[in-house]
Amino acid sequence: MTSNEHSPPAAAPAALPRPASTLVLLRDGAQGVEVLLLRRAERAGDRSSGAWVFPGGTLDAADRGWSAAEAGLDDAAASARLGVESGGLAYCVAAIRECLEECGVLLAAPVAGAGAVPAGTVAALQAALRRGEADLRTLCRQSGLRLDAPGLAYHSHWLTPPGLPRRFDTRFFVAAMPPGQQAAPDGAEMLEHVWLRPADALERADAMRLPNPTRRTLEAIAGFVSVETGLAQVRALREIRLTMPRMADGPRGPRPVHPDEPCYAEIARIDPQGRGHARYALEPGRVVRLSQRVWRVTAPNGSAMTGPGTNTYLLAAGPGQDCAVIDPGPADEAHVEAILAAAPGPVRRIFVTHTHRDHSPAAQSLKARTGAELLGMAALHEEWQDLGFVPERPLRHGDRVPLGEGATLRVLHTPGHAANHLCYLLEEERTLFTGDHVMQGSTVVISPPDGDMGAYLASLEALLGEALDWLAPGHGFLIAEPERALRRLIRHRRTREAKVLRVLEELGGGALDALLPRVYDDVPPALHPVARRSLAAHLLWLEAQGRALQRGPDWFAARG
Repeated sequence: MTSNEHSPPAAAPAALPRPASTLVLLRDGAQGVEVLLLRRAERAGDRSSGAWVFPGGTLDAADRGWSAAEAGLDDAAASARLGVESGGLAYCVAAIRECLEECGVLLAAPVAGAGAVPAGTVAALQAALRRGEADLRTLCRQSGLRLDAPGLAYHSHWLTPPGLPRRFDTRFFVAAMPPGQQAAPDGAEMLEHVWLRPADALERADAMRLPNPTRRTLEAIAGFVSVETGLAQVRALREIRLTMPRMADGPRGPRPVHPDEPCYAEIARIDPQGRGHARYALEPGRVVRLSQRVWRVTAPNGSAMTGPGTNTYLLAAGPGQDCAVIDPGPADEAHVEAILAAAPGPVRRIFVTHTHRDHSPAAQSLKARTGAELLGMAALHEEWQDLGFVPERPLRHGDRVPLGEGATLRVLHTPGHAANHLCYLLEEERTLFTGDHVMQGSTVVISPPDGDMGAYLASLEALLGEALDWLAPGHGFLIAEPERALRRLIRHRRTREAKVLRVLEELGGGALDALLPRVYDDVPPALHPVARRSLAAHLLWLEAQGRALQRGPDWFAARG
């Protein structure tokens, strides 16, 4: 158990990102596509010191102003591909220049005639560029060469996390290794090189110290069958979104968090400046301040059913004000102590979303310690329920409960997971506390008779009419883009429903245990006992719609 979080550290002056380019060179090897990786020199203050990376670096002034005759591509076309108003060609030129400087590979061709650039010419140009005798443009003119900017396929766009002292706004390109050339690291910035299949490099990721963007790029290209088809796949990409990881702390120390991780949206909300105080793990007993009015403590009851544990939320108009608790969690005295330690003021109300045993039992102990009023709905069925929870103030759909000046909860009855399930909307922040109606990273179990699939889908549809900015689930991190999340859940349930009907028709009917492995063939068998409950709920809902019928233990598709 830990005490309240301290105030976030003061923000350092924001570092302006420097435009940069990276070039991923590929070749067809004996056992598949191989990628060129370079080992950086050991340098003090360099976060990537000694790491294996792709060639690349920041843009120079000399990378700008190239013509189509000099680069093989005009700025308008390059800018359109990168999604910038102008200056797109400079990123292509920088990628080619850095590749020549760092590893002695030049993507270019003779202006007059055809053929590859002689290896001796490339080596001489690398040496001249490294000595600063002339810029790349001048050297190419003197050697009669045109850059092969069209040979670069735009792959991804990365921005260094906020809060770091040095930040880079980097465009990643992919290209084929020019024939007849050999990689030759410069010996200053890059000390050695290796050609590896992306999958092999990923297997050695920890030993090779692959930075996050390098690792992610290797994952993206690991499926390439050949250089030609891989480049075609990259060129076919229609929308390339900016990828900006965020730094966060956790049990294994600070690390970058990628946008596809569950904690990303919450980290962006509570630590937009990258001060490093946000967490990438839900840790029992740790207090996390989510907003001006909301704190969270996670119970130590993590499991396959509860994920990292049940979230208890504390709400107050501000520090020192009366506090309300949503879902005090399981009967665990250590968790009750953590709630009391986290409370920003005296606990006056205890709200419960539903009476499953991982959400409400601690209400009795917390009330005994604080005298707080119990609010919610009593259980309407006995199975899986905390029958000891009896609200002193039963709540109904539409009730509004003021928590203090500038903090109001509105009650939404959302049956489906449980008949007595309530969600609570903090109106001032447009944050919906969803209990088990919406969970992060997994679908909700619907277990009849208390659970009802038709009611669940109707409740999800009803929430689409609410103005919401955030979902605060009973299990998991804050969820951004509520409408998108709700529509995804509805789509998932409709897809599963269609699959149930399809399996009924293919098998000609069957009992639950015969249908289960076919309907949930995408779910690990260890979870099939839980999935069986939701399958029963789907069948009962299809029966209510007249699309399925039951004869004894067997279910059949209804014929129209």
